[in-house]
Amino acid sequence: QVQLVQSGGGLVQAGGSLTLSCVVSGRAFSSHSMGWFRQAPGKERTFVAAVAWSGSLYYADSVKGRFTISRDNDKNTLYLQMNSLKPEDTAVYFCGAVRRQYYSGNFLVGPDAYDDWGQGTQVTVSS
Repeated sequence: QVQLVQSGGGLVQAGGSLTLSCVVSGRAFSSHSMGWFRQAPGKERTFVAAVAWSGSLYYADSVKGRFTISRDNDKNTLYLQMNSLKPEDTAVYFCGAVRRQYYSGNFLVGPDAYDDWGQGTQVTVSS
């Protein structure tokens, strides 16, 4: 059974940086597309960034130029480097994995594309 275990996050001042990690176990990693989403209190889960199995990258407009998604297939790990953080970035962040192998495309920006999720990690940016 696949497991996604997140780490990182915490409290940071505006303008600061944080890195989130998501370790995947229980199945092959390199052939599956991955993504990051976030959910603020009382709001829907929204797309942040995705990396396809092929290496193609997708970003929400709100984080372009500030966040970087990457994957290390040797370590079965997904990362989200977050720079120039703003108070509006405050949310619980979730990593997601697409179950179907070798599947990519613009559909990765929607939460329905993902079958498995990490436990979530809180990111709080103070002003």
